[in-house]
Amino acid sequence: MLKELHTVLPAADLQRARTYYHDKLSLDPDQEEDGSLMYHLTSESAFEIYETSNAGTAQNTQMGWMTDDLENEMNTLRERGVVFEDYDVPGMKTVNGVATMEGMKSAWFRDSEGNFICVSQRI
Repeated sequence: MLKELHTVLPAADLQRARTYYHDKLSLDPDQEEDGSLMYHLTSESAFEIYETSNAGTAQNTQMGWMTDDLENEMNTLRERGVVFEDYDVPGMKTVNGVATMEGMKSAWFRDSEGNFICVSQRI
C-alpha cells in the first residue's frame, strides 16, 4: 500500500537551492546525501532537491503547499523577496498574484532553480 508521499525537485545548483529555501522559505534540510537535500516538514510530508542539469525545464506546478491564510503567507514570502507569478489565460486570471477558483485561492512562484511552487488556501 502506498503511504508516504514526497516531491522531488531538480536543481542545477544545489547550494543555490539550499540558500534559497533557507533565506526565502525558512527551511533547512534535515538529511543530505550525495547530490541531494531532504526536507521533512511533518512525519508524512517531505520533499527532496537533487542536482541535475535539466532543472528549470518543467512548465507546470511541481510542488504545492496548503495554508490557512494565503494573504498573510504571501506577504511574509514577499518580504523575503519571493516574486509571485501573474497569469491571464483562459479559465484563470490572477489578481495581485492570486487566482480564485471553485473553493480555492492559489498563488505560484518559481524557486531559484525555476521550479513552479504553488501555495493554496481552501475558501
